[in-house]
Order: sequence, then C-alpha cells, then structure tokens
Amino acid sequence: MIPEVLKHAPYTAGSLLKQEWTHKFTREQAAYPLPWVRTRGKYWPTVSRIDNPYGDKHLICACPEVDSYFDK
Repeated sequence: MIPEVLKHAPYTAGSLLKQEWTHKFTREQAAYPLPWVRTRGKYWPTVSRIDNPYGDKHLICACPEVDSYFDK
C-alpha cells in the first residue's frame, strides 16, 4: 500500500468521480487500498476528514445531555 493513500483518506464517492485527479496514486488505490476492502463491502463516507488531525482528535458531541433521556 502507498502511504500517501492514507494521508488524504477517506475518499468520498464524489471525490473519486471528479474529472480532475491530482494524486500520485490511482483512483482504484484510493477507493480500495487493501484487497479485502473490495470483497467485504465498501462503506462510502459522505464527507472527508474535517480539520484533518485536529478534527480527528477533538470530537464534539452534539447530543443532548444524558439526563434528558431519563424520565423525571
């Protein structure tokens, strides 16, 4: 596997279908970086990474407070 494939992952279906492709690897390598991904059913994310590593490490929960789920 090419390390650059993971640097920009995940690739949305929209990004793979664009006319312009500027990466050093193929679209197929981006869509299916490992052989088992093709055979086990691919999940196509709707968005790419948000704020790159910062967004991955600083998740924000938009859920209501836990207490709101309990009957009062």
